[in-house]
Amino acid sequence: MIKVGIIGSTGYAGAELVRLLMGHKEVEIKWFGSRSYIDQEYADIFQNMFEIVDAKCMDDNMEELANAVDVIFTATPQGLCSTLVNEEVLNKVKIIDLSADFRIKDVNVYEQWYGIKHASPSYIEEAVYGLPEINRDKVKNARLIANPGCYPTCTILSIYPLAKEGLIDMDTLIVDAKSGTSGAGRGAKVANLYCEVNENIKAYGVASHRHTPEIEEQLGYAAGKECIINFTPHLVPMNRGILATSYAKLTREVTYEEVKAIYDKYYSNEQFVRVLKKDVAPETRWVEGSNYVDVNFKIDPRTNRVIMMGAMDNLVKGAAGQAVQNMNIMFGFKENEGLCQIPLFPA
Repeated sequence: MIKVGIIGSTGYAGAELVRLLMGHKEVEIKWFGSRSYIDQEYADIFQNMFEIVDAKCMDDNMEELANAVDVIFTATPQGLCSTLVNEEVLNKVKIIDLSADFRIKDVNVYEQWYGIKHASPSYIEEAVYGLPEINRDKVKNARLIANPGCYPTCTILSIYPLAKEGLIDMDTLIVDAKSGTSGAGRGAKVANLYCEVNENIKAYGVASHRHTPEIEEQLGYAAGKECIINFTPHLVPMNRGILATSYAKLTREVTYEEVKAIYDKYYSNEQFVRVLKKDVAPETRWVEGSNYVDVNFKIDPRTNRVIMMGAMDNLVKGAAGQAVQNMNIMFGFKENEGLCQIPLFPA
């Protein structure tokens, strides 16, 4: 049994961490951190936790927390975790950061895209990008995990096998993605009000979304060369889910069987990545509430392109579920512990 602390436990990702960890056999949550709700009962904020969580919200004192737990999850806005991390803390406790503070290896790129000064750049190189299907061995011995973003997780996992095998021209890669409104966080914003979002779909962050360099960096590692993409996210009127559809030119003529074999090479032993049957397109409704990512592809011989598709729950595999998956690997638990929920339908 390990002790866990959560900083940012009352955001959407933080609440999802609580939900998943309450069903984890090897974990006890000792610290429900929330700067906005200090001393308030957690179950008063999230009534679904009534008679399940009997604890009050606490502050974000990383120094005190590091003495009380074995691992800290920081489900906080960009910039906060980097101000709290230091050597004294990391010598006592493992940290899994759900923000972008340690995902991008070039601090100048981070500061350019996020518009803030990085408070602890000396830890960027050490931080492990926590995508288990790709970096499992590195995650095992890490003390600081950069939990991937939601859009990057879905996009990278749907493209990675073909990028790694050199089957697509990375210079032609275009990513079109859609997300539910929970991806924008729990803070009050006019653009996310019901009347603003309902019966509407819109592109946002066009040619400027902060997840772009994260996707480029990771796919660049896979392809073995610099990767520059067009990434366009869209907001759709649903609570959860991400659908990413990516397009790229093929580098040679291929058959369905060849491409399917490549996906199976990378994912046949991965519980949480499901390669769908031929001509079955991923849908968000079949992964909602779960840690699964459904991926598939379609070859278009007319244009010499391949369409790569992925669907997942942005709050689970795109945030809290992946963080728990990383924790399981770090502490030697079964990787699927606390993550075997069957997708909800209807939700």
